[in-house]
Amino acid sequence: MIPYFFKKATILFVGINPHYGSFERSIPFSNNKLFWYLLARAGLIQENEADLREDSKLKKMYMERFNRMYHLGFVNIVDRPTRVVTELEKGEEESGRTRLVQIIKTYKPPVVCFIGKITYQKFTGNKKVSFGWQKDMNHSKVYVMHFPLHGKASVRVEELKMVAREAQLFE
Repeated sequence: MIPYFFKKATILFVGINPHYGSFERSIPFSNNKLFWYLLARAGLIQENEADLREDSKLKKMYMERFNRMYHLGFVNIVDRPTRVVTELEKGEEESGRTRLVQIIKTYKPPVVCFIGKITYQKFTGNKKVSFGWQKDMNHSKVYVMHFPLHGKASVRVEELKMVAREAQLFE
């Protein structure tokens, strides 16, 4: 099970569900660590990429610094791990949607960043979703970023920098 951190998050990252490897390690996006490298390249975390490659160091950073020091949060809509998102059953996101709405209402993160269109589609139930800024939700800005595994890393780094500026993580 992946522990979620969302209290005092300036940016709350929302994933769809974990891959088996990430679930077993109890670290989001640890099966393919590109998400973590992108956070470092965008300046949201000050961590050495070599350290992020090592599961033990990545887990220590996630458990001890991700939320407390960097003021970032993470939650998946669906807790059940799958190899691919198409293995999710229709309606499986319902309880996670309710939980996420409650987290946003209660903790009021300045920015909620959905990782990938599919994540936001599952959350909203709307198939027509574009990347970028969406309608605010309970005073939180909402952004849909490109999924970190496909395409140019530079696009994702720029997206993360823009999200950080909006959340006022950078001066």
